[in-house]
Formats: sequence, structure tokens, C-alpha cells
Amino acid sequence: MWVVPVYFTIKLYWWRFLSMWSMFSVVTSYIIFRATRKPLSCRTPRMVYKWFLLIYKLSYAVGVLGYMAIMFTMFGFNVFFRIRAEDSMDVGVILLFYGLYYGVMGRDFAEICSDYMASTIGYYSKGGIPSRTLGGDICAVCGQKILVEVEEEGFVEDTFQLSCGHIFHEFCIRGWCIVGKKQTCPYCNEKVDLKRMMNNPWEKTHVLYGQLLDWLRYLVAWQPIIIGVVHGINFTLGLE
Repeated sequence: MWVVPVYFTIKLYWWRFLSMWSMFSVVTSYIIFRATRKPLSCRTPRMVYKWFLLIYKLSYAVGVLGYMAIMFTMFGFNVFFRIRAEDSMDVGVILLFYGLYYGVMGRDFAEICSDYMASTIGYYSKGGIPSRTLGGDICAVCGQKILVEVEEEGFVEDTFQLSCGHIFHEFCIRGWCIVGKKQTCPYCNEKVDLKRMMNNPWEKTHVLYGQLLDWLRYLVAWQPIIIGVVHGINFTLGLE
């Protein structure tokens, strides 16, 4: 899904998409480079989650705008603004495509970076047993102090405690669980309940949107097999 669009954009002269794809690829490549370094810099997890959270929010906003433009055209509201149905529908489809495409790409690359960072953090082994001791005042995601003393330099951040009892920076654990799709505690590998991490009901829509992106990714990945099965059935039954 990352490489294939390049062929079509060059062949069909879609330079606008190719320019945006190039910018996304350059920045994402740098993010992946930082996420795969060993030892892992303490600033890398925040940088990774900030970038992919931005992509996630932008794709969500662009996708919603595209869907609204399509509905706007289907209900005929374009007539009141003297906009041709073809033009408004094209804008809606393009925006919806951009939102879903970069949303899926952002989710996939965020998961790749989280896998690398999880193996680098190394607080627990494959059996789920912690291999290193985590200090009570250290965030297992970024490796920084959770609470900063008055005389020390640093930022005062909100904290969040998981059901297992371990405390993290709220931004770090949200990036780990929601953006990076790691629904386990970074330290003890216990299952995380995402519903407890939602401050208000409106945030559930972001989780549903993330699930939609995952569903689209699997649909695209399995599409050649689905098409092959359908053609095989048609060939077997003698259908054209």
C-alpha cells in the first residue's frame, strides 16, 4: 500500500498526490530511523507518537470532510451553491481517499515503530516476566521521571495509572496504547482496558475510526485472494 500508489501517480500524472506522498515518506522514514536506534533516545517515543497522532487526527478530519462532501452532493445541496455535482463529488471522493489512505499508513508505521521501541525498552521478556526493575518515579515508555521536583527542570505532566497499578505519563501511555496499538502495560505486559482511558464519550469515535482503518487495511491486503476466489468460483460454475 505504500509503494504501489507511486506507479499509478507517475503513470496518471497525479503530481499532487505524489508530492504529499513524498513528504509523508521522508518524515516517516526519519521517524522510523529514530525509533529503530539502539540505545533508544528518551525523546524518541514522544516524537514518534506526536507525529503519528498528528497524521491520525489529520486523516480523521480530512476523511470526515470528504464524507460530508459526498453526502452534501447526494442530497443535492450543491445546487444551492451553484456547484456542479461532478465537481463536489470529486472533491469528496479525493478527500475521503486521502483521509483513509494516510490513516491506514499512519497506523501501520506507528505499529512498526512501537514494535521496535517495545523490543528496545525491554522491561519484560517473552514470557511476560519483567527483565529489568522499573523505578517508582520513572515512566516505562519515555524513561523520564513521572514527577519533577520543584528545584528540577522539566515539564509538569498529567499521569495515568493502569489497572495493574503502574503509573505513566498520560501522553506516553495514550500513544503506546491508542496510537501504537499496544494494548498491554509497557512494564508488566498486562492487558490494558482502553475504555478506562477515555476521558469523555467523544473519544470513543477515534477508537472506532482506528478500527475502521484496520478493517480497510485487511480488506486491501486480502483483496487479491478474494478476487481470486471469486474468479475461481465463476470459472468452476461456468459463469462469465
